[in-house]
Parts: sequence; structure tokens; C-alpha cells
Amino acid sequence: MNFPLYIAKRYLFAKSGTNAINIITIIASTGVVLGTAALFIILSAFSGLRTFNYSLLNISDPDIKITATKGKSFIYDAPLQNFISKDSEIAAFSKVIEERVFLKNKNKQQIAFIKGVDYNYTKVVALDQAIQVGTWLKKEYTNTSIVGNSLAYKLSAGVESFGEYLEILVPKVGTGFINPSRSFRKINTQIVGIYYATEDFENNYVFISNAQAQQLLNFNSDQFTGIEIKLKPETDAANYAQSVQEKLGSQYKVQTRAQLNELLYKVINTENFISYLIFTLIIIIAMFNIIGSIIMMIIDKKKNLKTLLSLGVSIPEIKKIFVLQGFLLTLMSMAVGLFLSVILVIVQQKFQIFMITTSIPYPVELRLSNLFIVVVTITVLGFLAAKVASSRISNGFINK
Repeated sequence: MNFPLYIAKRYLFAKSGTNAINIITIIASTGVVLGTAALFIILSAFSGLRTFNYSLLNISDPDIKITATKGKSFIYDAPLQNFISKDSEIAAFSKVIEERVFLKNKNKQQIAFIKGVDYNYTKVVALDQAIQVGTWLKKEYTNTSIVGNSLAYKLSAGVESFGEYLEILVPKVGTGFINPSRSFRKINTQIVGIYYATEDFENNYVFISNAQAQQLLNFNSDQFTGIEIKLKPETDAANYAQSVQEKLGSQYKVQTRAQLNELLYKVINTENFISYLIFTLIIIIAMFNIIGSIIMMIIDKKKNLKTLLSLGVSIPEIKKIFVLQGFLLTLMSMAVGLFLSVILVIVQQKFQIFMITTSIPYPVELRLSNLFIVVVTITVLGFLAAKVASSRISNGFINK
């Protein structure tokens, strides 16, 4: 059996003759347990939040979006139509029209965006599943619209309110004298559905049919501002976007969902990394207790170390004893911390104890990657702490 490991385990599990050292060891171990549990829970919470936010983006954004590089719109001509309709990696696509508009409902007014869509849109983006009140746009009903919950609240607008219409206005393009009473194009729509999504999305988008949008903006029947695409599950969006960009050329801009929400992705990842650094710093502080505990143990076992040295045990081997002791103490504390934190995460997943709102539980997610990050972090810090503490041992110190 490895001699330093044997002695290290004896020292680890045997009570010290000095009660203060036992108390310091318990405090040091507790600090590592709590630090480990906190780090794993935070990483699991951010994983859950990331997945939750990405699921909301699935409601608002497609896998791929194609827009014009210059100008707001483009013509959906035969070459583009052939390319899109014959691409085997596309599961579904939808032609859309987006424009900033002025909304009016009775005496309430808001600036927002309209999004004209065709009736294939819900195969690309599952926004119909986010409708809590009313229904999605239907072919048999003309002059209808779908509004975000936050925007409907600001406009005091309801679903299918009898005799009430949501007015959508855009300025007319022209030169010379403008008559204020004729300076806007306008359509009236009946709200038939209210959807729930991210706050920003709810506040900014009203959905109408492409025919209505073309009428409002005076577009041709083949004129659109974008093509939104849902890819087949096995297709990698980033690689696909790059290949399509090369085929379509500089006339079009091809973006993935991640590129459309680049800022949000960066914010989520940055918050995750900063939280990791903060809790790692807390664990580093806890490791000072481990260092203090090992140093106290070295002082307490000074006579034993002198005996070991007389028996022929080398200084590096004696150092190794306390390195292993500190390392084992850290590993045991880490194991307890991980066990407790995993139990807490599972309890939150099953019983939804902590809630964001009355209907939305705080999302947490068990991931092996988070477990690996915690194990590596605690193991490295524990080893370094044990090395620092054992560096005090020398011939002069033992024989002093």
C-alpha cells in the first residue's frame, strides 16, 4: 500500500487531540460543501435559463432568415423560388413582410412592427402554440391580426371586441406638400388572437396576412422583406447558412437564429461566466480554511513527523502525506456538496418549489458538463491548497 496515502487517511479520519483543530477542519469542510453546492446549483440554474430563453426564441425566430442586403424588400423571382423550393435540407419556409408602423386603438397609440406572413408560417415558427387567447390567422377570415400580450395591454385591446378595430398606419412615400389627413396608408383589423413570448417580442410585433401587409405598404404580390426557413433536424444551421450565403451572393443576407439574437446569446453566456467566476472566488476563499486546517494539523503532528523522519521517511514523502490529506478532505467535501446540490436540482425539477411567476417555475437543468466543470474546479483548487499548506514542511521546521 502507498505509505503516504495510508498515513494521510489515518490523519484524515482520526480525531486530533486538540479540539480547535477538529472544529477548524469541520468549518473548512463545510465551506467546501457549501461552495460546491452553490456553484453546481448556479450553473444548473443558468443552464435552465439558457434553455428556457432559447425555447422562447424558437417561438419568435426561424432557423434561418434571408433578407435583402440593400433596401428593405426584394422580389421573390423565379431563380430564388426554384432555389428555395428545391432545397432538400429545408423542412418548410415562409415569405414575410416586416415594417415599422403606427398602431391606434380608440385613444391608445403605440409604435410597433407589423409582420405579414403566409399561412405556412406556423410550420416554420410555432407561434400558434404561444396563443393563449383566441386563434391564429385563418384564410377564411380577412382583415384579422394577432397581437402580443404586452402590446395588447398597452393598447387596451381585446380579442374580437365587437365594433372595435386595430388601426395600422404607415406614412405614405412622396415629395412636395403633404396633406396631414392623407399622409398615411391605413388598414383596420380585428384582433383574433393574443400570444405570449419574450417581453421584447410581445411589445413589438403584430401579425397580419401578407395580403394585408402588401396592401398597407403598396407592395407588389411578389415583393417581400424576408424568407424564414425551418431546417430538417439533422441539418446544421451555421453550415447551411454559410453555404446558402455563398450560393445567393452579396445581394442577400443569410442569418441563423443565433445571429439574429447575437446580443441575447452574448448576455446569457457572459452572465453565466461571471457567475462562475464569482462562485469560484467564494470557493477559493473557502480553500484558505483548508490551508489553515492542514497547517494546524502539521503543527499538531510535529512530533510524529520527527519520528517518521527518524525512521527514514523523506521530506517529499512527508509533504505528500499532507497534500493527500488536504486533497482527500476536498474530494469528500466536494462529493457531499454535489450530492446535496443534485438532490436540490431534482427536487426543483419535480416539485417546482421556486417560481418566476405564479405559472412559470424557475428552470434548472442537470448537465454532465456542469458536473465536469465543478469537479475540475474543486479538484484543482483543492490540490493547490494542499500543496501550499504542505510547502511549510522542511527539515528545519520538523527538528525545530
